Amino acid sequence: MAGFLAAFGFASSCLVDSPVQAQGVRVVPEGNRNGQQPSIPFASARRTAALKSSYDAKFERVLAVLRRDTTLISDIKRVAARYDIDPVHMIGAIVGEHTYNYDSLDSAQSYYVKALAYAGVSLRFQYDGVDVADFVMRPEFAECNSDDKQDNSNSLWTCYEAVWENTFRGRSVDGVRYPRKNLNETFFQPLFAGQSFGLGQLNPLTVLKMTDRVARVSRFSRLTAKDANEIYQATMDPNISLHYMAAIIQDAIEAYKKAGGVDISDNPGLTATLYNLGNPWGRAAQFRRSGNAWPEENYYGWLVNDRIKDLRSLL
Repeated sequence: MAGFLAAFGFASSCLVDSPVQAQGVRVVPEGNRNGQQPSIPFASARRTAALKSSYDAKFERVLAVLRRDTTLISDIKRVAARYDIDPVHMIGAIVGEHTYNYDSLDSAQSYYVKALAYAGVSLRFQYDGVDVADFVMRPEFAECNSDDKQDNSNSLWTCYEAVWENTFRGRSVDGVRYPRKNLNETFFQPLFAGQSFGLGQLNPLTVLKMTDRVARVSRFSRLTAKDANEIYQATMDPNISLHYMAAIIQDAIEAYKKAGGVDISDNPGLTATLYNLGNPWGRAAQFRRSGNAWPEENYYGWLVNDRIKDLRSLL
């Protein structure tokens, strides 16, 4: 998923409205807190300029593709119901990714074709000849390999990610110099230059984080880092990737309820922001500590809220 490089940062501050504090979880109002769209990253602007396109043109093209693909919309509704989320959250994530972080969306069918093309390729997740499954057994990761984290793939891989950032990224350890890249870029790109793939622009590390949730809710097989081909299929095949998208959104809503004290389920711009940025539990905790009134959408989520009527018209 694009935005992953910021996974250990935090979302921007919130507006200083002064709502009446209530006991328990507060419901975040619909719509944007910003009157104008926050700044769009240079990398996104450069990609769009290179295609001689515009964000409005890409947005309208994605909308047109989704409007034609009634089967995909039906699938989105079905999966969203399974995860007890409003399907517009999933629509927002797809539209945001293909407006800002990907060239364009030709059709959902193209992703089925790509998934089949990758199915016969033998893949490994490794760096410098060492599989990531073996790498995370190093003593530096001992805090992660406890029973409680082993039973929760999200906690487990978030922990591995944090140890990588703090101990290995850009450093020399035991005579090996590790790149100044995140864990996903270093270990999880055996064939491709991109960081995320498929309709939902998922990355393999996010799939590993969500595999327990998807196994529990959708009854898919639990994946491990040794299941490289199955993980790529999960990113590429909409029959599977839609379930992972829904899991990411459900996890973000849960994070802000439990760690942030607010319910963002009626604000698709916020779930889109978190889909884009990642690390919802860390961001929710930071929001609660900040003392600010409400979480704030980024440029990506702002578009989703601004064009919410267009997105709901697809459902």
